[in-house]
Amino acid sequence: MHIQPIHINQGIKRLTKEGAEQLPRVTVYTDGACRGNPGPGGWGVVLASGEHEKTLKGYEANTTNNRMELMAAIMALRTLNKPCEVELWTDSQYVRQGITQWIHNWIKRGWKTAAKQPVKNAELWKTLHEETQRHQVAWHWVKGHSGHPGNERADSLANEAIDEHQRGEHDAPGDSILYTRKMCKRRISE
Repeated sequence: MHIQPIHINQGIKRLTKEGAEQLPRVTVYTDGACRGNPGPGGWGVVLASGEHEKTLKGYEANTTNNRMELMAAIMALRTLNKPCEVELWTDSQYVRQGITQWIHNWIKRGWKTAAKQPVKNAELWKTLHEETQRHQVAWHWVKGHSGHPGNERADSLANEAIDEHQRGEHDAPGDSILYTRKMCKRRISE
C-alpha cells in the first residue's frame, strides 16, 4: 500500500464560541531509536503542512526505545503552535495502542495496569495525553523499515541524533534533556 505523505491542503472546521474555525492540517512521522535497550537513544520527527516542512531530533544518554518513541510523538505535537488536525504516523504499536486504547483505563485506575502495577513511562504518557488535548489527532501505524519515506526520514533523524551526540556534535552542553527542552521551544507556525 502506497501512502501519499506530506500533501495537505485544507483543515477541518472546529466549533468555537466565535463560530467555526478552520484547523490547519499537519502530517507527522515519528520514530525512536535506541542503541541497546536501555542505552543511548534518539527520536526523530518530520512535520509537513502544505509547502512547509520541519524536522526535529533529540537525544537521551540512557533510555529505552519505547521512551524515544513517546518523546518523538510528544515533541511533534508540542512543536505545533496552535490547534491542528494531525495525521500522526508511527511504527510503534506501543505508542499507537497506548494513546488510543490503553490510556483510558490507566487514567481510571490511577496510572496502574490491569495487574495493579505502575504504568511504565507514566510521566511521558501523561505529557503525551496532555499534548493531544490541543489537537485533533488521527493515529496511524506504519510498518518500520518497510521503505515508507516519512518513516524512513524520521528513523534517520533519530539515528542522526544518537550519532551526532556520540561524536560530540550536539547543542546541549552535557545533558540530552536540555537538548530536548530546547527543542520544545521551537514551534512550527503552519
